[in-house]
Amino acid sequence: MDDRRDSRRPEFKPYRHPAAGWGAAKSVTGFILRQREPIDGARALLRMNQENGGFDCPGCAWPDDPGGLHLDVCENGIKHVTWEMTGKRVGRDFFAAHPVRELAKWSDTDLEAQGRLTEPLSYDPGTDRYVPISWPDAFALVGRTLRDLDSPDRAAFYTSGRLGNEATFLYQLMARELGTNNLPDCSNMCHEASGRALKAAIGTGKGTVDVHDWERADALFVFGVNAASNAPRMLTALAGACRRGAQVVHVNPLVEAGATRTIIPHEFARMAAFRTTPTSTKNVQPRIGGDMALVRGVAKALLELAETDPNALDADFLAAHTTGFERYRDVCARTSWAEIEHQSGVAVAEIRALAAVYRAAERTIVSWCLGVTQHEHGVDTVREIVNLLLLRGNIGREGAGPSPVRGHSNVQGNRTCGIDHRPDPAFLDRLGAVCGIEPPRRHGLDTVRTIEAMRRGEVTVFVGMGGNFALAAPDTPYTAEALRNCDLTVQVSTKLNRSHLEHGRRALILPCIGRTEKDHQAAGVQATSVEDAMSMVHLSTGMKRPASPHLLSEPAIIAGMARAALPDSATPWEGYVEDYDRIRDTMAQVLDGFEDFNRRVRQPHGFRIHQPARDREFRTASGRAEFSAAGLPDVVPAPGTLALGTMRSHDQWNTTIYSDNDRYRGIRNLRTLVFMNPDDMRERGLAEFDEVDVTSVAKDGSTRSLLRYRAVPYDIPRGCAAGYMPEMNVLCAIGDYSAQSDQPLMKHLKVTVEPSGRG
Repeated sequence: MDDRRDSRRPEFKPYRHPAAGWGAAKSVTGFILRQREPIDGARALLRMNQENGGFDCPGCAWPDDPGGLHLDVCENGIKHVTWEMTGKRVGRDFFAAHPVRELAKWSDTDLEAQGRLTEPLSYDPGTDRYVPISWPDAFALVGRTLRDLDSPDRAAFYTSGRLGNEATFLYQLMARELGTNNLPDCSNMCHEASGRALKAAIGTGKGTVDVHDWERADALFVFGVNAASNAPRMLTALAGACRRGAQVVHVNPLVEAGATRTIIPHEFARMAAFRTTPTSTKNVQPRIGGDMALVRGVAKALLELAETDPNALDADFLAAHTTGFERYRDVCARTSWAEIEHQSGVAVAEIRALAAVYRAAERTIVSWCLGVTQHEHGVDTVREIVNLLLLRGNIGREGAGPSPVRGHSNVQGNRTCGIDHRPDPAFLDRLGAVCGIEPPRRHGLDTVRTIEAMRRGEVTVFVGMGGNFALAAPDTPYTAEALRNCDLTVQVSTKLNRSHLEHGRRALILPCIGRTEKDHQAAGVQATSVEDAMSMVHLSTGMKRPASPHLLSEPAIIAGMARAALPDSATPWEGYVEDYDRIRDTMAQVLDGFEDFNRRVRQPHGFRIHQPARDREFRTASGRAEFSAAGLPDVVPAPGTLALGTMRSHDQWNTTIYSDNDRYRGIRNLRTLVFMNPDDMRERGLAEFDEVDVTSVAKDGSTRSLLRYRAVPYDIPRGCAAGYMPEMNVLCAIGDYSAQSDQPLMKHLKVTVEPSGRG
């Protein structure tokens, strides 16, 4: 374990440079060398996100370049791939030397830095160590435990966004053949609000635009997105929009580096000349939670313009394709400018300027990420965004529409291919008919309710496909206790992480091959498919020998568990694993938009799943796009409190932390910090790096604290604060989730910040 970071002096120097460019190149080079992969790390650049024979980046879900751009990669993508391809290994000798109680004291960075897992492992309570177990014995343990349950609903099957479509389909098939819809996933914590809002408003839970639309939009409004870190290849689209004269407006409490200017790494001439390109024409900083009021203000200003400007609204579209417009117009009229300004934290004049930008654009895309969704009123906010788009007919035509920015590479594909605790009845009908099973109809448990059920002893088996559930979930101590309360926890992983240490009475670690690695099966090397954030489905084929000969693919692991748990199943589990084309043939019969799957996915760039709303076919109850008319929530913090949002640092991907640095925010050697407005710091008598205690107040009045964090002055609105997840997940109580979406309120925690030791 490396403790050198603990003695390093924290540094803060505001970042004044462009995103990407030489800073990214330097960071990537150092990272590749530290992972001991200078050759394969460089080779990966030539195979990642490529049209023929390459593999899909296991990082973000931003679409591949439609022109087959060579080196369509980014800093975080290269880090993520190199992290997976590391030459370091964690074998049985490591676990023999380190009991779990010791590993529990290690940092999360140090745990993952040990390298790739090499063989299946079982927890031995007598020695407090993980010990090797054969694959047949591991599957037998899973199967026996599942068969012995008095109800299949006592098991839960979680997935992160790393799982490919074929494995996803098998995973949900196994759960439903067992008899449960307990399929919690990472979407429950990130974009559940987006899916529910879009489904209610336009009849589809996805955005309607594709990457070509981003190239044709006259205006782009980007809400709650840190593009340079969360979807770095998005910088290319933003820079291209600015070059062609489009308006690019970033709406975020923090002005991030990716919202200013960039040097795109694959533009070699510009990079060599240090020539930067703007990535925005305007930055707006609402208070945390103030996005809905801001969008309501833009709509109100547009409606006022329409009183004298007959072309401000698309009257024909409103009449032919929407319902609820009159009610929404009345709600906007009744919402005072004073209330809009108070709740948004943005001056009326600035809101009117945004409305002018929107009015002048013929084609507008509105994009958003977790800065919009992880709030109590996230569904209402996304619906307000759709309201704004409907006013000018910006849905169902080129260069316009809603565009949620998904995080992990296949999180959207997971939901498309059946990971949903509230499945559509029509989907279950097709699944049952094609696969010869009787799928359960009752709704299952989402992420929060799975944790609560484990804590109560109602769910006793937890299976996690990828990710680091113990860290990603809210209320970290509560979640850990819930996992420890299980009879069996199973984690399918590539590296050691915290979820292996917060385990049930019995526990398995089942190591799988990564997306960069060759997947050899009976029919030859297999490819898996993924769906990006804009509904493009394409194949991914690994390039490297697996990290260990004892690794299995995710489909093989799922099939092994399924056959052990369902010994009399008629499902051809072994046949599916022999040739993934067989899985895709079944998927083609079950999933809307996957017809002729095997042929279409082998086309250049794959295929796009049909989005009815893009053709102005709105599959809502009314058959039209539906306006919402929710009132504005009160998001202004009470005196003495702050609204705190959690976020990733730049040198981090989800719960994987590469270092204690955050280059784009000017931080070195520090993660236990809270960014604050300088006036809020002065009000509390705080100077830079002063130690503070951060205490959250939950809905039920309970409190949770992080002690001796460091206060860092930052350009953020008064009454707002920010800090890093997963460390700050402890502040989000298990009961602090949205009544609209059940999402944990990670971006809108009510906290107090006081000098450490006070009281």
